[in-house]
Amino acid sequence: MRRRTPAESPSKLSDVARLAGVSLSTVSNVLNHPTRVAASTRTRVEAAISELGFTPNRNARALVVGTTDSIGLVVFDLKNSLFVDIARGAQRRARGRGYSLQVGSSDSDVEQQAEHLRFFDAAQVSGLILAPMHDAPESVDRLRSHGRPVVIVNHDPAEANVCRVLVDNEQAGFLAVRHLIECGARRLGIVAGRRDLQPVELRVEGAHRAARESAVPVEVVEYPVDGLEPEYGDRMGSRLAALDRDERPDAVLAVTDMLAMTIISRLTAQGIRVPDDIRVMGCDHNTAAWGGAIPLSSVSLRGEALGEHAVDLLLDEIDDPAGHVHETITIGPSLHIRESTVGRPTATPPA
Repeated sequence: MRRRTPAESPSKLSDVARLAGVSLSTVSNVLNHPTRVAASTRTRVEAAISELGFTPNRNARALVVGTTDSIGLVVFDLKNSLFVDIARGAQRRARGRGYSLQVGSSDSDVEQQAEHLRFFDAAQVSGLILAPMHDAPESVDRLRSHGRPVVIVNHDPAEANVCRVLVDNEQAGFLAVRHLIECGARRLGIVAGRRDLQPVELRVEGAHRAARESAVPVEVVEYPVDGLEPEYGDRMGSRLAALDRDERPDAVLAVTDMLAMTIISRLTAQGIRVPDDIRVMGCDHNTAAWGGAIPLSSVSLRGEALGEHAVDLLLDEIDDPAGHVHETITIGPSLHIRESTVGRPTATPPA
């Protein structure tokens, strides 16, 4: 059978099956679940597809089986590079396994998050990855009742029969403060925006644990702010700069890099030297903070690894829903030390 020309009617699934000498279900498995088909049979079917120029009708498939070859990802806020990294890792892994990734950002809005989930459900994606800051049990239950697996990333829901991929946020806060103490901090300020958000609360808990376990006495002062947006860091920087020297912390941990960066900007504008007068530490390893006048020390939450593991768990459940067992994967953070806590390296004079 020769390849059809564009002027002729397109090939059908039955044409592929006839040419390859297999059943329709075998062709469907090659297209949708290739690991279920023997290599020799898969090769024969793929050769028939190539010879006929067959293109699967994804819309028709969605109507028949109730899913597409797409998966959805809904993140808390794409202004935060952690969620950009999660999306990047998820997209790379999904593409490698034959799926496309559709991304939505809730922009820190719970209702917008729910709208994205409803849209992806109506679009008949094969499954969903959700990177929220709050529990969303009703949305998760609805998706699962429609046969769409869900994986939760960077948030440990109180009650949800789903896979989870977590970063150890408590350890992230611990690593950050232990580094500041090792640098000589004795009066530590924690800029803790949005303590109602689980990852933020865990980072603050880890910061306090590091102070408690320190071999030297450390005073910890929390400076609450109303949000995680840069404007709150700017306000806190002004507040810290206005303090008398004996009231001012000698080191500050901000629960996100964006807060830390704007604190540094405001402090330096007010004549406060970083890190000579105040060491400043971030926590989420935002790529925007790596350069600039004062590169920021931070803790990486390894967002790309979070996204990759989430796709693996999701597709494992999609491929074998009956045999799938839910897992929780926890990824450890890593410390990255830069000038905002240790200063600029002294140049070695020429010999």
